[in-house]
Amino acid sequence: MIRVLIVDDEPLARDGLRLLLARDREVGAIDEARSGREAIAQIDAARPDLVLLDIQMAGIDGFGVVAQLGAERMPAVIFITAHDRYAVQAFELNALDYLLKPVTAARFARALARAKTQLAQRDAHQASQQIKDLLATLASPQRALRRIAVRTGAQTIFIEVDAIDWIAAAENYVELHVGPARHLVQVALATLAQSLDPARFVRIHRSTIVQIDRIAALQPALHGEYAITLTTGASLRSGRTYHDAVKALATNPFDRSSAR
Repeated sequence: MIRVLIVDDEPLARDGLRLLLARDREVGAIDEARSGREAIAQIDAARPDLVLLDIQMAGIDGFGVVAQLGAERMPAVIFITAHDRYAVQAFELNALDYLLKPVTAARFARALARAKTQLAQRDAHQASQQIKDLLATLASPQRALRRIAVRTGAQTIFIEVDAIDWIAAAENYVELHVGPARHLVQVALATLAQSLDPARFVRIHRSTIVQIDRIAALQPALHGEYAITLTTGASLRSGRTYHDAVKALATNPFDRSSAR
């Protein structure tokens, strides 16, 4: 049976989460903490298997709980947030689960199912590294992303951003093209674009981002578009909205003329 700790300073929020947890037969003891300080004490004393951790709390918030305990001592965690858009982006990029308030039963069920899978095949070092990467991302929101966490079943692998050739939007996911491999990450393309180094990556289409160093050739096409060939041999096409960004790549700084 799974022992769960609910951490939230709102009584109604705790009651709602308790009701959702009670529906699952694999959930045993359900403890509650009304503050970050109580959460730290209970995690130390009871060692729950899973923590539902609210971010926005008075005093010590959810991230403060993690920082004070240390990533190595944290149980499996599902973060809960009401409105922190940047935090949501950080969770997605580091493959850590979160629930957005108000929490729906369907979304909660998916998060809990994923947590149970991770608990069954838990890699403590990997989980600790994911939390460390999350804190680093949150601490340096202006720093370009260095790597992206990718879930593959119960495992998480880390893709170095420098290894990515190009990125395609796939509904609510992005598809990372890394040599012959492809990896799906549940994050919006626009969200990911904000975390990439603009000196290394360029958006060429509303659904495509390319690493600039991977561009081998540009060929002007109709309506202000470009046919783009990558060093991998992949062929892409830019959108007319991104004409100026692609044209700038084709400009020779030592030549007064520029690509059409």
